[in-house]
Amino acid sequence: MELVCYQGSDKQNWPQLNAIIKRGNWENIFLIKDKTTGSFQTPQNCTVINIDSGAPLLELKDEIIKELKPFLGKDFEVALSIASGSGKENMALLSALLGIPVGIRLVAFTKKGIEFIS
Repeated sequence: MELVCYQGSDKQNWPQLNAIIKRGNWENIFLIKDKTTGSFQTPQNCTVINIDSGAPLLELKDEIIKELKPFLGKDFEVALSIASGSGKENMALLSALLGIPVGIRLVAFTKKGIEFIS
């Protein structure tokens, strides 16, 4: 299964995101982040997609669709982490994934490890 996640500027949530990325058994990882946000070391199967999160919501959604659709159009569902990022960024990401369209399984890293919460 592919993992799609958003890395916001909220550094306090990066450990959650980092654990999901590094401890999961993902075929491919798509890390979406603002072009000005720093990043952490990612595995080889991780594609980093830089976007302009300052854009209006609908433009942000369209930009995410444009970047992700070539990779996800053939898949039925993806794991999605929205542990990081603002409401606007996560709304754009959710809307883009539904517009591609792919199914979404929300994922989190807990004391038990990686768990699907939907």
